[in-house]
Amino acid sequence: MNQELITPCRRDLFAGFFSVGITGFGGVLPQAHSMLVLRRRWLSEGDFAEQLGLCQVLPGPNIVNMAVAVGARFHGPSGALAAVSGLLLAPMAIVLLLASLYAHYRQLPLVVHVMHGLASAAAGLLLAMVPRLLPKLERRGWSALVVAATFCAIAVFRLPLLWVLLGTVPLALALAWWTREGRTR
Repeated sequence: MNQELITPCRRDLFAGFFSVGITGFGGVLPQAHSMLVLRRRWLSEGDFAEQLGLCQVLPGPNIVNMAVAVGARFHGPSGALAAVSGLLLAPMAIVLLLASLYAHYRQLPLVVHVMHGLASAAAGLLLAMVPRLLPKLERRGWSALVVAATFCAIAVFRLPLLWVLLGTVPLALALAWWTREGRTR
């Protein structure tokens, strides 16, 4: 089915990406695809695939890159600004509102309990990543040593993450280099 593509105006770019930003949680590229290709017909499947490929090799979130690329494709920098503004306006407003409410009500017992619940959920998400990450480590004693040192520094000694990384990353790099040099001789 070969339907004619539509060229959006700047207002439509703003509105289209606003709908993605306000309804999207987590990965929103499927929603962006639906909006861009299926509902609004601004891009063909091939165009979307090309834009996505470009967006994935650029730094930054793919969906923000997609908004810039699509907006610029139709209306240059002003189109990119319209699309990105639409995408980010609602989430930014929501985060600012929630931060303001939290700053004002953080002492209330209900808010304290909600935050503890959210912290528990976040910890659970992090722990769920452990079985996925550990198999990817090289099977060497020093890898386990670096993992244990990092865990102890943060969890037991409560050192700031930046200082822990400044210590453990060079250590891990040195150990990796040292064991590699030992294998190549």
